[in-house]
Amino acid sequence: CQYDAARGDQCENCGKLLDPTDLVNPRCGICGETPVPRETRHLYIDLPAISPKLREWMNVASVQGFWARNAVRMTEAWMRDGLMERCITRDLKWGIPVPKEGYRDKVFYVWFDAPIGYISITANHTDDWESWWKNPEEVELFQFIGKDNIPFHTVIFPSSLLGSGDRWTLLHHMSSTEYLNYETGKFSKSQGVGVFGEDAKDTGIPTDVWRFIIFYNRPEKSDTQFTWKDFQEKANSELIGNLANLVNRTLTFVHRYFDGKLPQGEPDQAFWDRIRKVEAQISGHLERAELRDAFRLVFSLSSMGNKRFQDEEPWQTVKEQPARASGLLHDLVYLIRDLAILVGPYIPETSERIASFLGVDSLSWMDLGVFGGVGELRPPELLFERLEDDLMERLRVQFSGRRGESDIQGGGDMPESSDSDAASRFGALIDIRVARIEKVEKHPQADKLYIETVSLGEEIRQIVSGLVPYYREDELLGKNILLVRNLKPAKLRGEVSQGMLLAAERDDTVEVIFAENAVPGDRVTLQDASGGEGRGEASEPGADLEEISIQEFFEIPIDVRDYTLYVAGRPLLVRGEPIKVRKVKDGKVG
Repeated sequence: CQYDAARGDQCENCGKLLDPTDLVNPRCGICGETPVPRETRHLYIDLPAISPKLREWMNVASVQGFWARNAVRMTEAWMRDGLMERCITRDLKWGIPVPKEGYRDKVFYVWFDAPIGYISITANHTDDWESWWKNPEEVELFQFIGKDNIPFHTVIFPSSLLGSGDRWTLLHHMSSTEYLNYETGKFSKSQGVGVFGEDAKDTGIPTDVWRFIIFYNRPEKSDTQFTWKDFQEKANSELIGNLANLVNRTLTFVHRYFDGKLPQGEPDQAFWDRIRKVEAQISGHLERAELRDAFRLVFSLSSMGNKRFQDEEPWQTVKEQPARASGLLHDLVYLIRDLAILVGPYIPETSERIASFLGVDSLSWMDLGVFGGVGELRPPELLFERLEDDLMERLRVQFSGRRGESDIQGGGDMPESSDSDAASRFGALIDIRVARIEKVEKHPQADKLYIETVSLGEEIRQIVSGLVPYYREDELLGKNILLVRNLKPAKLRGEVSQGMLLAAERDDTVEVIFAENAVPGDRVTLQDASGGEGRGEASEPGADLEEISIQEFFEIPIDVRDYTLYVAGRPLLVRGEPIKVRKVKDGKVG
């Protein structure tokens, strides 16, 4: 497909298997040089020899195990094109050594070795491993993978098992997802594009909200795009406006009008017939590992509950038709109990909290649609906070890769027109002040975050910063730092951050910018075009500027060049002196 970044084993764009010599323009991923072909001896797995058995097994297993469409399609493509002998060794130092004379300086190719590792890991865990892996009559093997790994689990691994001649538990269901993409492109850790596991922990967004969006948008049938706007809209409308709203409004009403006791009333049979029908559909989807479809149906149940609450107007009927109001609330409490059960596999912390509101000690799938087991009802607490625009925008910019390396290699300034414009915008938009850190403590909900109390002279603020991996608390306490003072406040894991501490960054080095010879409240200025102190086309140095978004701040990049901070080729000053760092010679500021 002419994809420029194809690797010498499989193209990440079209999925075609490749030999290194198939690449049109091969180059080393480390040094960029052109590799030189050399002769070597390798071991191959003889896939053509097992092809008839594999085809016979696949025709049955893919139907009985209701494989995902992409798994069937990709496996059939391999079979249709004719299986080839496939190399299973590599000339590398890292990996599982080959225990065969003449090949001991090689390692196994990871996708030959890794699936076999599923068995050996189980054997290390329990001596009873054969009851799992050699018990095809009683055990169903489910595997969850991305679509780029399908052939290794539907062809390579089963071929190894079939070829051994033993009675192995073979693949039953292949839950293979399509790709999850990020905003307008792909996730890229090296380029800082996208949110990864360790990042998600420190965004200030609870874990269950992340779990919600991952399952709600799981790419089961086609590629899915993650965008911050979609994340915000779905979390606010479905997780909060639908599920959490039903829990809160129902239990609040029960406490207001029924003293927190479960209302007694006749169940609405037609209502429960519809509920149980959807619950059966959810169970069916889960049996086939259609996790997204099952999850979305859970929210359809919640919508049914909200609609009934709204339609029957219990705030009126509790006075005029109390028996009808009691029956409605009785049904909704048990629907909420069922929802707590159904969301348990997806958002377990939320499930447990809802159960605690209902006085339920344990949740069981067998209790779905059954009346009983609800205890003393507790007043509900807020399950989630809405995702606000300013936080979404801050995170969108933070993980967009915009904070990538500036063009600092040449060391020259930007063109004069750009310099003037950037200097003017810096002066008009950005208010950076010196602040002293008066108190530092670990964030109780995030491993990498500090909560700092800072003084800007007469003004005290709280900020949150991700400095735990880089600085001890005593290395920050009492130090003067640079604070973006007019940044819109944002919540990070439940704590308000009233500004942003500035640090210089390059590769894995993060250096807080200290202002040792300044005092709290001092304002950072920008050297003017004539070399004097000023703010470009700035407002008065003492004036308060309007609040800005994180995106507006990062649109005016601050660079580090030869240990000095610059905006558009002009040094930043405090008390008339250029602001310098000690560790980062050239880099970026954020």
